[in-house]
Amino acid sequence: MDSQANEKQLSTPSKSPLKTITSYIPQGVPCLVIIIGLFYYLGSVMGLPNMLNTIMHTAHDLLINTVFYLMGICVVTGAVGRLFVEFGVVSLLEKILRPLMGPLFRLPGVASLGAVMTFLSDNPAIISLSQDKRFSRYFKKYQYISLTNFGTAFGMGLLVMVFMVGQGFYLAPFIGLAGAVGGCVVSTRLMQHFVIKAYPKFAEENVIDDNTEEMEDEKPDSKSLPIRVLNALLDGGRTGVDVGIAIIPGVLIISTLVMILTFGASANGEYTGAAYEGVELLPWLAQKINIVFEWLFGFTDPHLVAFPITALGAVGAALSLVPNFISQGWIDGNAIAVFTAIGMCWSGYLSTHTAMLDSLGYRELTTKAILAHTIGGIFAAVLAHCLYMIVTLLL
Repeated sequence: MDSQANEKQLSTPSKSPLKTITSYIPQGVPCLVIIIGLFYYLGSVMGLPNMLNTIMHTAHDLLINTVFYLMGICVVTGAVGRLFVEFGVVSLLEKILRPLMGPLFRLPGVASLGAVMTFLSDNPAIISLSQDKRFSRYFKKYQYISLTNFGTAFGMGLLVMVFMVGQGFYLAPFIGLAGAVGGCVVSTRLMQHFVIKAYPKFAEENVIDDNTEEMEDEKPDSKSLPIRVLNALLDGGRTGVDVGIAIIPGVLIISTLVMILTFGASANGEYTGAAYEGVELLPWLAQKINIVFEWLFGFTDPHLVAFPITALGAVGAALSLVPNFISQGWIDGNAIAVFTAIGMCWSGYLSTHTAMLDSLGYRELTTKAILAHTIGGIFAAVLAHCLYMIVTLLL
């Protein structure tokens, strides 16, 4: 038996080294070209030593002065969010918001619980909730799939709101929240349209056939009040630490790259290798179509386009741009409203939509979900800009 197996193994032709190498060319060569081209461009403008020093100094400054600040907010908001869950505030909000779900989002009332949970935490909270049969049994399949878009539009909402208020803006973030809700309506309904068009039967099929009228209430905790408060605060804070650590790669990698492509040389026009120097490529490109951003979003400076670009991948990384924009004098109330709307609505959906739909079992609909959410985020920003103009005229 062993000799026959060995003969069969020897008779099986193995791939030649040349074929093995050529199989990697379609992906490997373009990757090398893009990476080498990017660093050659940056190095030719800034100088190789200055480019490397700027990358390291920018990443280090973002880690110390931005990531830890965001992590602090995550810990506090995580603790408050868990406290709300523990003492029924989330359930109360869900009852209040439930009547809005059908008219606005074409979703059952219990979907409001997903909005509250993702607002207090992050996008994946809607997926963990949807795995609960007590929750998912209320949904038609087309509604169930659209939860990816619905939940993402509120992801890290509390963090975004608190961060913007912490920068000294109080009215604009709430206008941005209204814009994000509008963007969520567009994204969710558009996704539902795409799903029904692709799978017409999903309009009538339930996720789970066995449906009951009310969700089962959790049994009240028998622990004493101080212990419940302490456990909620510590567990929520620990979750905030996990979120804070999770945003580190996005902030350090994406924000460093975006800042190098956004900011210019030092004040004297020379490159010194200091943090936040760059080649101003994004503003140069934005100036070519600046009338679009000025008309749609009300941006007064082309540098501001860096925020929505960064928010595509990570809203935490996008938030890290704001303090520098403020120090440069590029930010006004309208920009904060637009940033809040588009940051909350998009909230890094390019990095989460695939995994979220995969966990639901509908990976093939990823491109439709991304298209719907792209349109929804742009609508959220435009709506926030229009609302801000109306409010400023009335006040």
